[in-house]
Amino acid sequence: MADPNDTHRKTIGYVLWIFGFLGAHRFYYGKPVTGTIWFFTLGLLGIGWIIDLFLIPGMDAEADLRFQTGPVDYTICWILLTFVGVFGIHRMMMGKWITGILYLLTGGIVGLGVLYDFWTLNDQITVVNASA
Repeated sequence: MADPNDTHRKTIGYVLWIFGFLGAHRFYYGKPVTGTIWFFTLGLLGIGWIIDLFLIPGMDAEADLRFQTGPVDYTICWILLTFVGVFGIHRMMMGKWITGILYLLTGGIVGLGVLYDFWTLNDQITVVNASA
């Protein structure tokens, strides 16, 4: 039986780990500071990236405790942000239609909005899920 508070998926964490030298999996699990460090240091020169292969189950469990389940799915939003974030579809999925359309028309507000969302998406989804 699936855990009712399973907000993040290990399989997605491992898929993002493939791009982990850029910090994708760390952003996904709500660790924006270390995600940024991984981005600028290529996963601490690859060493931190390899170590994270073994840390993902713990990061997944911590994320499941920190973030709230609800109608907006974290995994789908993160996939949309990671691969097509400049189009704002992840924002529209959360009901943020105005900023979603602005992202669509401005390339994610010239990429800065996408960067902001990498830092805050988990918290944004938690707020939407808590108010549902």
